Amino acid sequence: MASLPHPINAEYDLVFAGGGTVACIAASRLAAAFPELSVLVLESGPTTKDKIEHIQPGRYITHLAPTSKTMQFWASEPSDHLTGRSLVIPSGRCIGGGSSVNFMLYNRPSASDFDDWEKKFGNTGWSSRELIPLLQQAETYEIDPAKPTHGSQGPLKVSYGGHFTEIGREFVELGPKVESNRPKANEGNGFDQASINVFYEMPKWISSDGRRSDVAHNYVYKSTARNLSVFDGCLVNRIVIENGVATGVEYLFDKRVYETSPQEIRTVKARKLVVVSAGAMGSPLILERSGIGRKDVLEKLGIPLIKELPGVGENYQDHPFAVTPYIADSETTTFDPLFRGEPEFWAKLLAQWEKDGTGLMAANGADGAIKMRPHPDELAELGPEFKVYWDEYFANSPDKPLFWLAGLSGLPADQAALGLPPLKFLSSGCFLGYPASRGSLHVSSTDPYAMPKFNSGFLSEYADVAALRWGYKKGLELVRRLSMFRGALTPAHPQFAQGSKAAEAVSATGPVAVDAPKVQYTEEDDKVIDANMRQFVGTSWHSLGTCAMKPLAEGGVVDNKLNLYGIQNLKIADMSVPPSNVNANTYSTAIAIGEKAALIISSELRAPVI
Repeated sequence: MASLPHPINAEYDLVFAGGGTVACIAASRLAAAFPELSVLVLESGPTTKDKIEHIQPGRYITHLAPTSKTMQFWASEPSDHLTGRSLVIPSGRCIGGGSSVNFMLYNRPSASDFDDWEKKFGNTGWSSRELIPLLQQAETYEIDPAKPTHGSQGPLKVSYGGHFTEIGREFVELGPKVESNRPKANEGNGFDQASINVFYEMPKWISSDGRRSDVAHNYVYKSTARNLSVFDGCLVNRIVIENGVATGVEYLFDKRVYETSPQEIRTVKARKLVVVSAGAMGSPLILERSGIGRKDVLEKLGIPLIKELPGVGENYQDHPFAVTPYIADSETTTFDPLFRGEPEFWAKLLAQWEKDGTGLMAANGADGAIKMRPHPDELAELGPEFKVYWDEYFANSPDKPLFWLAGLSGLPADQAALGLPPLKFLSSGCFLGYPASRGSLHVSSTDPYAMPKFNSGFLSEYADVAALRWGYKKGLELVRRLSMFRGALTPAHPQFAQGSKAAEAVSATGPVAVDAPKVQYTEEDDKVIDANMRQFVGTSWHSLGTCAMKPLAEGGVVDNKLNLYGIQNLKIADMSVPPSNVNANTYSTAIAIGEKAALIISSELRAPVI
């Protein structure tokens, strides 16, 4: 009989179903705080310990390869809103989750994003006042540790990385000359209105010695707690629930990690608590396979209904991301040779990183950005359809930008698959912070390996199309003034009518003067941009919201203590719980949830509810 991959005991005190960012933080904190308790983390993906692809920042693009073992690729149903396309949403599937594979952009929310969770959804204890200190304790902001709202002694390091590109630097310097009332600032992540409508240099979740700041290496693998067990290749099937109480989980050894492992279902008991932490995509599926969710979804698959919670799998949100490529001067330093895997280029970068932790292998190419919000005199440019959403969501929250816009050094894509020549590229990257559109995902089978029925919801609300159209225009005006601009990669741009001012701007092969007139767009031009957005918009892989922390009557799944409604000893803690979006790469928010979950559970363990 073949030996099993891990010696998993029959019982533990705390069992985490999922080993991503939130689980790694919460489990590590709890194991250290309660040495008398046993803590188990079951992760379906592989280990990341001491693996160079999770340590060297520049390897981030390799995790998106179709053959990647560290990512899960979720294919949505084809959508008429996306010209019939099926969107593929990646998420981390390894110890550390997204923190081990993401693009490492240090991008934090606005204070009102967290405050909304408390004020609009009744989640006491989740305001910015409570959450910002948790982010501070998690980080060491090596750029300036004394800076307000930043941390100086946390396990996760933040710096500008080992290389700052000329594209990023010029984007930040040029921006204020093109955009009136949008100056340069030395802070774009201060949680306040002062961080909005300013051009700033992007920090990274990269240490000053060129290492990725993931939670696996900085929380779990550095832990000395002998009571913490973190096992890879363990796919959770469902939660075991007895008389309304979660008593354990069913799992099997994931055949994608351990190919020859037996596939029978195994059970581990949780003496005190089960925490589902499989992410916005994985957690609702575990709940539904456990008999928790929408009655009609479960009945179709013959899953016995244990607790009807219609909100499970609903409220899906992401940040629609438009990456618009341009051609850069051949002498410009970009990440394209690295993205293409050119052997000589890689050898040079690896040698430099080994020597002193610098160079492109210690960076990510996202160096200059702005969180842009329309000024009052610009609102008309977005059209009357957008005005309704503006009045509803943005008008009374002056710290909320419409989108994040950046100058990217290269085209982060599988260039060979796209049939692109070996050129140097620069890109305008724009993601919406608070899209109006919503999607959903639900189990399609009781098989834990089966893909769900997934509706991304992307661009189903026209306000999102209008916002991306404005983002395209703003990006074009900035990029075509950069000194390294050598024209647009025209097949990926809107196909403007020949002779239009927009067509002239796109077909130019060199930069225009900083004070050149801005492009005037016709109504037909706007329709062409709209069509382009629907054809090319992608994901930021910032999935959230599918087990929302809000009142049960409003479709909520968990309360403000992360308790699942109607089931005892069962919590959800991951990016599925935010009830509304955050204008930021979701790593920061996941950190805040992980630290908050640890505090909540610690408090309950010290003073158990009788």
